[in-house]
Amino acid sequence: MTSFLDPLIAFISVHPWLAYLALFLAALLEAIPVVGALVPGSTIILALSALVPGGELALWGVLAAAIAGAVLGDGSAFWAGHRSQREILGAWPMSNYPAVMAQSETFFQRWGTLAVLFARFVPPIRAFVPVTAGALGMPPVRFYSVNIAAVVAWALAHVLPGVFAVSALHHYAGLPHHQHVGKHLWILAVLAAAIIALGVWTLRRRQARGLRPGAGPT
Repeated sequence: MTSFLDPLIAFISVHPWLAYLALFLAALLEAIPVVGALVPGSTIILALSALVPGGELALWGVLAAAIAGAVLGDGSAFWAGHRSQREILGAWPMSNYPAVMAQSETFFQRWGTLAVLFARFVPPIRAFVPVTAGALGMPPVRFYSVNIAAVVAWALAHVLPGVFAVSALHHYAGLPHHQHVGKHLWILAVLAAAIIALGVWTLRRRQARGLRPGAGPT
């Protein structure tokens, strides 16, 4: 794995704009209904944040790319719901995910405006609450006033842990930035956590299907 990461880190240090573009697209696509449930945007952002302390990427650039992508993605989903109203909630491709749509609508009805804030940190409904908010008639000014604050908090929560962790490994564990060891450890830890989370989510989904009335053995 490290033999793969070293060339990747070297490539990013020469072409940082590609990393910023990847961060922007990761945050954007993660905010799109249905697509956002499949794109590992948070994993990409968490992993690439390890390249900030060593100077391969700039902190302001990583934050700006993540914030811009998330705001654009959430805003696009919100306006799609705002224009179509409740019809969009039952339209394709949302119609293929009735359980998630129902969960998103229940989440929004329970928390109201705060649902836009909380949902930013709750996958997979993060990708469905903005369109639900628009479809249920949330005023645009209210949506953006909460959404932008939520996105900024979300970006900081996804970028700063990697920055602090790799910096701590550099200063206190004797793992200098130029050797990439600290970056490897953080990136591998993020990937491992993502794989475990995916496995747990898949297992719970299969168990939930098995518990449905009339569901046969799998």
